Amino acid sequence: MRKFIFITILYSLTLIPAKSQVSGQERPERFVQVSGIITDDLLRPVQGVAVVSKKLKRGIISERTGIYSLTSTPGDTIFFRALGFKRYHTIIPESYESKHVMVDIVLEPDTISIEEVTILPWKTYSEFLRDVTKEQPVDPIAENMNENIASIYVAITNNANLNVSPEAGYRYSMEQNFSNMATRGQYPVNNLLNPLAWSKFIGSVKNGLFRDKSVKKPEPAKVIKKKKAKKK
Repeated sequence: MRKFIFITILYSLTLIPAKSQVSGQERPERFVQVSGIITDDLLRPVQGVAVVSKKLKRGIISERTGIYSLTSTPGDTIFFRALGFKRYHTIIPESYESKHVMVDIVLEPDTISIEEVTILPWKTYSEFLRDVTKEQPVDPIAENMNENIASIYVAITNNANLNVSPEAGYRYSMEQNFSNMATRGQYPVNNLLNPLAWSKFIGSVKNGLFRDKSVKKPEPAKVIKKKKAKKK
């Protein structure tokens, strides 16, 4: 009887390590691919959303189209964070057997509406009236430009016969053709309000585009000094 009990105990001791070894072996971790589209409440794609896996401690950023793709495992928690939106998270079920999970996310806006504030450079209303009503100094550059434009206008109206070089005429014709092709099917461009056209026009005038070579420049007037009377 004692021999039978001893054999039974010895056999039990030999089975315990085998059972512990089998139980100690963990099941291989399964990976799944989580992907989808992230949109706002108006179903517009949201880019730059941080998508983070809590279990694997990995993260990605959503694309311009709102599409994201992240490697995860069953039972993992996925966090979604973006500036201007509330935080969101989802959990992958433990019983999920597929290798791919489609999860589309709709983020709620996280904004606070505040009243409009107008910032003015004046502390009081009297300072505002003083700065607005006081006489502003005339910009010498603007004054010179106005005088130059007036003189150019007078010169153009006075000279009826203008000599334009062939190169300048060809360049002007090509520019007009290019402008017509660029603005085809659109409203015509008003070059009177185009500062670049004005600068080109002034430069052309300075280079002698509208200069009439047959007209001689007036000679400067001579100043005649009075002779001093001789003392007798």
